[in-house]
This record gives sequence, structure tokens and C-alpha cells, in this order.
Amino acid sequence: MEINEKQRTYIDKKLNSLSHSKFRNSFHLRKYMLDYIDEKGMEKIEEHAYDFIRKNLMPEIIPNDGKQTPMKGHPVFIAQHACGCCCRGCLEKWHNIPKGRELKENEIKYLVCLIMEWIRRDYNKQKGETQ
Repeated sequence: MEINEKQRTYIDKKLNSLSHSKFRNSFHLRKYMLDYIDEKGMEKIEEHAYDFIRKNLMPEIIPNDGKQTPMKGHPVFIAQHACGCCCRGCLEKWHNIPKGRELKENEIKYLVCLIMEWIRRDYNKQKGETQ
């Protein structure tokens, strides 16, 4: 996904801010997730990110809000927790996206860009440490 310089700067600042949270900074990709990314490729992971955001965060009303994003199993799930994109409460707290309304397409794109940038950075960090 292509983003402009202004968007890149904003995402960099947001990821830096999130990294100061002990909880958010505790998330990292596991080896099986790195292998999954290697097998599927970043484009497929991005498709999954769009799917998960649209299904689990986009609706106006989410009956299980706060519990809809697993804490293991898929790189996008880990990134969602690391980026404060795991539930509508976190979206409101970290990204000023209010609860009680459907997400807009530009918000979905922003969240996916943020998630994918976090995945790229953690992937590169983990791969650098394991090679």
C-alpha cells in the first residue's frame, strides 16, 4: 500500500508513541508468525488485515467489543494489540476514533497502514535477530 510522506510521518509518530506503552511494547511476532509471513507474503497479510478490521472493528455495534481480537495465532492480531487497534475502546483511546459509529474507509486504510508498518518493522527486527 502506498502512503504519502505526511501519512508516513504520522504513522512514525504514532508507532513511537505506542512504543512508550509497556503493554503495547510487549507484543512481538513469534517464529511461526514469521514463517507464516514468509509463506503467504506481505500482500496476503495486508488482505487479512483489511478483512479483520472490516469484520471485527468496522461495525457500529460490536457485541463482544474488547474481546474480538485474539492475542495469538496471526501476525495481524499481534499487530492490532501492539498498535491499539484491537477494539473500539482502544481505537478511541489511541486514535481518537469514536465508538458507536461505523468506521470510514479512510480510517480503515489508516489502521491497515499502521498495522502493516508495525508488522514490517517487527518482522525485520526479528529476522535480523534470528539470522
